[in-house]
Amino acid sequence: MSTWTKPSSQDAHLEEAFGTPVAQLYTAAAAGAATPAAQRALELRSFLALAEEQVARVRDRVHRNTAPDADMGTLSASELRFDAQWMDAALTARTQYVTALRELLRSMPPPGTAREGPPKLDQPWATTRPATATAPVGVRPAAPSVRGR
Repeated sequence: MSTWTKPSSQDAHLEEAFGTPVAQLYTAAAAGAATPAAQRALELRSFLALAEEQVARVRDRVHRNTAPDADMGTLSASELRFDAQWMDAALTARTQYVTALRELLRSMPPPGTAREGPPKLDQPWATTRPATATAPVGVRPAAPSVRGR
């Protein structure tokens, strides 16, 4: 199954932000007609859909193995520890994708409006260059000269 057709927990937010159903966003991206923001959002959404599928698979496996009617003789502590590690990794990835997608959507203007002026500096995801010149990494600034000695 393609990530285009997998549901994600953030589909409603994408549709609200872009004013278009997710399927149409993917169609526009495939045709090369999507904005760079939409392309980035869809990429994050695809990663999110896969992460959420991993979470569901591990959850379902743990539920199956620990079901009241499951054979206790097949229960394995090492397998459950492995599943816990796998779940931790999948949940961490999901959280990071949701955060990145929400930040991207929050930085966009509402549908049908154009952003005016430079990006707001109070947004943590705004990438702007410092206003003052700084030395490149690894270059030490010159020591101040001491006069009158």
